[in-house]
Amino acid sequence: MALRFYNSLTNKKEDFIPIHEGEVGMYVCGMTVYDSCHLGHARAMMAFDILVRYLKNQGYKVNFIRNITDVDDKIIERAIQNNELISDLTQRTISSMHEDFLKLGLELPTAEPRATDHISGMVEMIQDLIEKGHAYHSSGGDVFFAVRTFPEYGKLSNKNIDDLNPGSRIAEDESKQDPLDFVLWKSAKEGEPSWDSPWGKGRPGWHIECSVMSLKNLGEHFDIHGGGPDLLFPHHENEIAQSECSSGKQFANYWLHSGLLKINGEKMSKSLGNFAMLKDLFVSYHPEVLRYYLVSSHYRSSLNFDNASLDQARSALARLYQALASVEGMGHELDQDMMKQFSEVMNDDLNTPEALSILFQLAKLINNSSDSAQTAKYAATLKELSGVLGLLQDDPKVFFQFGSLLLDEEIEQQIALRNKARDTKDFQTADQIRESLLKQGIILDDSSEGTTWKKS
Repeated sequence: MALRFYNSLTNKKEDFIPIHEGEVGMYVCGMTVYDSCHLGHARAMMAFDILVRYLKNQGYKVNFIRNITDVDDKIIERAIQNNELISDLTQRTISSMHEDFLKLGLELPTAEPRATDHISGMVEMIQDLIEKGHAYHSSGGDVFFAVRTFPEYGKLSNKNIDDLNPGSRIAEDESKQDPLDFVLWKSAKEGEPSWDSPWGKGRPGWHIECSVMSLKNLGEHFDIHGGGPDLLFPHHENEIAQSECSSGKQFANYWLHSGLLKINGEKMSKSLGNFAMLKDLFVSYHPEVLRYYLVSSHYRSSLNFDNASLDQARSALARLYQALASVEGMGHELDQDMMKQFSEVMNDDLNTPEALSILFQLAKLINNSSDSAQTAKYAATLKELSGVLGLLQDDPKVFFQFGSLLLDEEIEQQIALRNKARDTKDFQTADQIRESLLKQGIILDDSSEGTTWKKS
């Protein structure tokens, strides 16, 4: 089965055909660095981490670009609130982001360009758009993109340009020629960072940043552009308009967008105050639990957050770790049937829920197998395939000793695993499980009627 993605540009699944055979150019809109990351940010970043991992697994050489927006209205406002330099705020927040992403096991991008390092390129693209009649310097000092000069505007978001017309509504900026036009260059305001330009001192608008950073790192035409669902309109729509008006070429072939992460039916957002910071979650949950939770639903679907869901994810991941921990020796041979099944579901627009079900099939085979060679093969396959999803990368002992007390179901699962080890006279494993539980505050009591437990 060919690798297929749901392309937001065409609203259908399509076979993936790279521009250059065996190579993939991919741009993902990264973080605006004014605060620490929450789980909603991780939702989008995880979707494209899985994509990069799987492309590499399939033998592609991936040029993965993930940008950083380090000049923005929110950044300026937060720096003023904190009474600190913008450069200090952004560097501190970038370091925090890298720490969180490292814990989550996110793949490092090939390059991580920052907006402030590409101001000259933005000025050049804006000049080009003005010369071609797609942008203008307004009476208010700003430079705007003239949306109606791009007939295909709305092709990504399936919006009709006339339906977007605010009509009698008061324009946000009366210096615009059309209320739909968006800013490319903002004239300098007192106390804000600014750079020299042909239109006076100022700073770039948000949308122009990604067009220039992708151009610099991937060229005028590349394979995949990705981001969160809230970026599809207007950010990605505006990127297409300004990029294609400048180059005269198609911007990106495939557009992929992740689903929303919600709390009580609403988008997780700092502005709504309903967010779960990654740093807080890391205190109670092993980072792989968060990974498991995020990949347990399809990347395009909405995912509702609550602590019960994280507890379920921890319990499910524990079952996989238990199966792996029960095997004494890892084999070198892989189960080709399971490998094929995994590829088939992942080729179908990265169907990670079905991929996880294959991991559990392997865990079941491990637990039920009495053939040591077969067990070793299943374990090697489980380790190999889980690695594509970034799971089972820690030592099982470390995983089981992490964070808060185990759920009752997890304790019972470990007791069952210990009993199996005792039945096969694998007393070393049985002792390790007892010791691990004891370190987590669980005391076992063996009797002729079986094993019972209590919390210390």
